[in-house]
Amino acid sequence: MPIQRRSILFAPFCVAALAACGRKPRLAAVPAGASVLALGDSITWGTGATPETSYPAALATLTGWNVVNAGVPGDTSAGALARLPELLRQHSPQLVLVSIGGNDFLRRLGPAETRANIRGICQLAAAAGAQVLLVGVPEASALAAVARSLSDHPLYKELSTELKLPLHPGGWAAVLGDPALRSDPIHANARGYAEFARGLAQTAREVGLWASPR
Repeated sequence: MPIQRRSILFAPFCVAALAACGRKPRLAAVPAGASVLALGDSITWGTGATPETSYPAALATLTGWNVVNAGVPGDTSAGALARLPELLRQHSPQLVLVSIGGNDFLRRLGPAETRANIRGICQLAAAAGAQVLLVGVPEASALAAVARSLSDHPLYKELSTELKLPLHPGGWAAVLGDPALRSDPIHANARGYAEFARGLAQTAREVGLWASPR
């Protein structure tokens, strides 16, 4: 066969191989009943609603996971990092949902410190054998919420790329930017937490963490 003819036939296989290499690897599905740790602050805890309508509770109902609510109102990324080793020891989670940093932004803490703490959280969870799903958090403020101009701080996308972790982007920004879904400018209400949980579950399904019924 002439070289030019072989090149023409081989080209589609090269394109297919390159496309396959460019795909993000899918993660291991977390089965129903597995321990999942929701690490965060007041919006993980469920301030503005009840414990039964917090996002971890709503996510547990959607997925069948045993979602441990490890949200502490007022907590910073440094506080969450300090708490994490005992939480990992106690719950042995298969998945850690990392939604932290809002209080760092409200207190105007240095972004380099926040980034380092969240990186440490993700690395510590992975070293303990857990998969990690990083959640984007906006730089929330009363003014931004009123203007509906919330967006994730760029450090979450940067860490997702650096650490090769799946990211749930824009979930809190969408909820906290909608007056009908929040109890105050920086907290959701029960409807908002349910909406956030649905979006997070969808991301988990898309990256392979949740084998949802079709």
